[in-house]
Amino acid sequence: MSAKYTSFAEFYPFYLTEHRNRTCRQLHFIGSTLVLVCLVSFFITGAGMWLIAAPICGYGFAWIGHFGFEKNKPASFKQPLYSFMGDWVMYWQLLTGKIGFQAG
Repeated sequence: MSAKYTSFAEFYPFYLTEHRNRTCRQLHFIGSTLVLVCLVSFFITGAGMWLIAAPICGYGFAWIGHFGFEKNKPASFKQPLYSFMGDWVMYWQLLTGKIGFQAG
């Protein structure tokens, strides 16, 4: 990624190109789902370990997807805010079927 994007609308199409691999998308989805489980668990129990587990789940699964399957560096290394936003937009679009797990 050489360009520095100045808007999320400009960044998101690039973000999707960085997530073409089916397994990478699946791992992102699993990691994001676990983040939500961790946050709900924190609010139910008040146990701080859930707040520690949330980013480990989210970034852990995503980074395995990028380094192991997509064979690229996560966009979060260069544009962390837009990448974080992209994670949740992609999660919602996968959940609702607007985009598929198989890029295409």
